[in-house]
Order: sequence, then structure tokens, then C-alpha cells
Amino acid sequence: MISSNVDISTLMQKDYSKVDVSNMQTDKLKDVCDSFEAFFMQQLLDISLKNSKIAGSGTGNEIIKGMYTESLSQQSAGTLGISDMLYKFLSEKNNNQKGKI
Repeated sequence: MISSNVDISTLMQKDYSKVDVSNMQTDKLKDVCDSFEAFFMQQLLDISLKNSKIAGSGTGNEIIKGMYTESLSQQSAGTLGISDMLYKFLSEKNNNQKGKI
């Protein structure tokens, strides 16, 4: 059984069609998308390395593993393509909303 820090079912229940990105500046929106990608990547790494011995098996190995996955995810933010897809989607949504006003 895989346990996660994020309950996916709560994400699926939210209505993201009402997210207002019209006032977000381009750089800030890109930063938010990169942060989401880093968060997503860290969740994947945490799950995939859960039973590994990459940080040893002694006291503190979970802390070391957490620091390792956080560092990897922060360094890879914006490089996987998820951030770019999300940015493109939100930018287009923003432009469409401006055109309707």
C-alpha cells in the first residue's frame, strides 16, 4: 500500500475552472508552476524511494532521504515539462478570460 502526503481525492473534488489567474504576472505564474512541478516531483521521489536504503538504515535515514528528495525536486523544477504545460494552460485561460471582458 502506498501512502502519500497528498490526498488525491481532495484535489479531484475542487473546481479549478474558477481559479483566477488574470491578475498574476507572467514571472510569478511561471514561479508558481515551477513550484508545483517541484512539489509533484518530490511526492514521486518520496514514494519511489520509500523502501530504499539510499540513506542507510539507521537513525535519521528518513530525514536524510527527505532532504535528498527535496533537493532533487528543487533542482529539477521547470525541467520535466509539467511546469511548461501548466503555465501554457493557465496563460491561455488568462488570455481567454481577458478577451471575454
